[in-house]
Amino acid sequence: MQATKDEASPGTEVISVEHVSLDYHKEKEPLPVLVDVSLSGKRDELVAVTGPSGCGKSTLLRIVAGLIKPTSGAVRVMGSEVKGPREDISIVFQNFVLLPWRTALENVLFGMSSRKDLTDDKKMTKAMAALENAGLSGFENVYPGELSGGMKQRVGVARALATEPRLMLLDEPFSSLDDLTAERLRKEIHSILINPQTSVQSVILISHNVEEIIELADKVVVLSSRPAHVAGEIRVDLPRPRNKKSEEFFQWVDKVYALLS
Repeated sequence: MQATKDEASPGTEVISVEHVSLDYHKEKEPLPVLVDVSLSGKRDELVAVTGPSGCGKSTLLRIVAGLIKPTSGAVRVMGSEVKGPREDISIVFQNFVLLPWRTALENVLFGMSSRKDLTDDKKMTKAMAALENAGLSGFENVYPGELSGGMKQRVGVARALATEPRLMLLDEPFSSLDDLTAERLRKEIHSILINPQTSVQSVILISHNVEEIIELADKVVVLSSRPAHVAGEIRVDLPRPRNKKSEEFFQWVDKVYALLS
């Protein structure tokens, strides 16, 4: 059974990263990348993870997605340990990862190709609904080469939404977009993800853009330089929509920078 918003009441812990460490092995010597990293995300929370370049943010996200096995520690979604890729976890990458010879609709359908439990008609229904939730109604038969950068990224979001995940992972999804397009998509992304018509219950965003983080996040986890550990955690107590020009907004930005420095 796929996730619905009603499965987790407000305040329920959706994602838990528990004392995760990762070592790479280089010439027989372990090379620590992540050390005892713990974080959590509750229902309707967007958790941002930031840190110095190369500290292991994207590696951590791939561990959460079940694509990399940690050396120690565990990741749990709704209490169930993540031991590999799962249907209730979706990831959106920064570089779109769209197949150029497939239309927007076909790219979304391709993301559900492993769902043997769904008929083709049900896959089509879910794909069309995901495109609508991502603001792409009317663009179903358009190829990626005919789409703007922001629309390509929305196709990536739709593809992730179509699998009906509980947990959505965003790996610097705005970094390859121009500033204006990124700003527009940031304004849309939170409403897309918390839309009651989608199954998404919690979101983890990887980003190095501190203003972007304060604009979107309910909680910020700051990692140290490699080997990365949690340098600090901040809950962003700002009403939405957030005014990026307000003094209060920049006070929160300064708090994150203080942990990064």
